[in-house]
Amino acid sequence: MHVSAKLAPTFDYPVLERFWRAADELGFHGVYDYDHFYGLLDSTAPTLEGWTTLAAMAAVTKRARIGCLVSSVTFRNPAVLAKMAVTVDHISAGRLDFGIGAGWHDAEHRGYGLDYPGPGARVAMLDEALTIIRALWTESSVSFAGRFFTVEDALGEPKPVQQPHPPIIIGGSGPKMLRVIARHADEWNMPVQGDAQEWAQVSARLDEACAEVGRDPKQIRRSVQLFLHPQQEGQVDEQLSRLPLFEELGCQHAVLSFYQPPTHEQLLRALPV
Repeated sequence: MHVSAKLAPTFDYPVLERFWRAADELGFHGVYDYDHFYGLLDSTAPTLEGWTTLAAMAAVTKRARIGCLVSSVTFRNPAVLAKMAVTVDHISAGRLDFGIGAGWHDAEHRGYGLDYPGPGARVAMLDEALTIIRALWTESSVSFAGRFFTVEDALGEPKPVQQPHPPIIIGGSGPKMLRVIARHADEWNMPVQGDAQEWAQVSARLDEACAEVGRDPKQIRRSVQLFLHPQQEGQVDEQLSRLPLFEELGCQHAVLSFYQPPTHEQLLRALPV
């Protein structure tokens, strides 16, 4: 099972850079941030923008996969997002994982004047956006007229370094989301507090969604996101102890999301043996 490390861009840039460099040098599979404009536990927490932060991460790291887990489809025009992702893929020499989801933080949408439709509409937006993004990465010219997004003779040059395109990671667990994941994802990621059986149940439902759309479920890598609190006594070790069970249940990639910057010792303990 691959193990990756994640730290939200809610800390000063030098702190983030030290984390990226350490995780990269220690050999974590990937290093990730997230795509939010407000802090999640405290909306007033200073938060750097995820994709410009990711471009810096691409330049600072050398071998680890990188990405935003996950971007919200409501934040950006999908054609613009496709261009941003290709840029980061080039900066990183082909190490980008493209994470995207339907979004959920209504406060930042209200604050920034961004449309925040109901969950069903956001899932439909995601389906359209991924259709456009994948086409821009693989086709010479793209026209698409949907319910939410339209592009006309759109050009997507240069193409990604990774062929046919960067791996698409989609986060979600609802029935409609699982069908979108079955159609578009190279990897499915589900955040959990530690309940491996809940994760396994959703993974089984993803198998069913793949059957509905005629896709081999083995084509979608299964991953989990666990939340680690380095300042809480014993919490990191407790979460790490859950990893063997997740792997036994079919998890192929664990993303360890740190709520505070871990110590070097804590990062070392998080590495697979």
